[in-house]
Amino acid sequence: MLENLNKYHILLASKSPRRRELLSNLRVPFNCISLGGIDETYPEDMPANEVPQFLANKKADAYISNINTNEMVITADTLVIKGDKIYGKPKNQEEALSMLGELSGEVHKVISGVCILTKDRRTSFTSETEVKFANLNDEDIRYYIENYLPLDKAGAYGIQEWIGCVAVEWIKGSFYNVMGLPVHRLYQELKLF
Repeated sequence: MLENLNKYHILLASKSPRRRELLSNLRVPFNCISLGGIDETYPEDMPANEVPQFLANKKADAYISNINTNEMVITADTLVIKGDKIYGKPKNQEEALSMLGELSGEVHKVISGVCILTKDRRTSFTSETEVKFANLNDEDIRYYIENYLPLDKAGAYGIQEWIGCVAVEWIKGSFYNVMGLPVHRLYQELKLF
């Protein structure tokens, strides 16, 4: 599968262990790279649902001058959005508690932007999943925050963790997108290279 990618050395530009795991499920060889310090700001008036793709492209821009003709870079950005409010990674446990409290009992969207970049080609896309949380009490939220790692996850939660089992009533869309990489759509796009 994906023999068309044999001409590329694939580089996943991410520190996320979940993205590494998900890309490895496609059975394509890749290496991880990370420049660090990439500016992840976006225009304040940008619609929330456009921000993940904007950021994925911005991350790709940081790598374009450093890649060779036989290299392919994959960048991604995942955000949780409720209404017009964007929930990125919480700065501390208090912010994680606040985020999860706001998501409790509500429907929110998880949107991932992905960019695939070579020296002569770029494609980018978004994937959107709706998630419905059950009502969570403070004890549930505190248990999760104290026993898991919500600070490295958009919206302060990982659907594949304990909270996904007890809080997620339903999802509409890709489960893997909520984890941080919409591998079904990525697979379809990679077939076109």
